[in-house]
Amino acid sequence: MDALRLIEATRRALVQAGEVPDIVVEAWQTQALAEAVGSHLALHGPFEARAAAGGLSEAGCRASGALRQAALRTGGLRAAQLTEVRDPWAALTALGELLGEVGIALVGVACACEEDAVYWQCIEAIDAADETSDRVGGLLRRLALRERGGAA
Repeated sequence: MDALRLIEATRRALVQAGEVPDIVVEAWQTQALAEAVGSHLALHGPFEARAAAGGLSEAGCRASGALRQAALRTGGLRAAQLTEVRDPWAALTALGELLGEVGIALVGVACACEEDAVYWQCIEAIDAADETSDRVGGLLRRLALRERGGAA
């Protein structure tokens, strides 16, 4: 399945997530998707962007094992369905937007939660989304330089 379809499916799931655990699971689904997109582009993307794509993959995989297990219990990682990234620019732009939406949702949860464990899970997920978003931005800059014929 193409990255854009998976990103849209994750966006819909985030919007529909009504409970705190569901929002946290969608945050980690997004991280797994970033890892998969980064891995795909590191193997199949433009040569000049492959190292940055590897960095995106690494940032995406830094999710906590316990939270990843929660995502797996809810029907598996959507990212496992990734087969292609037809339009890297569009996919990375949409992924960056989704990471921003995840961050906003997690801040809302962290501000409203009364449990320390959930609060710290949200803080960890916010940090992961922020780092991954930075990597997406760096990869987009490399792609833009490549398009303009500049060195990456």
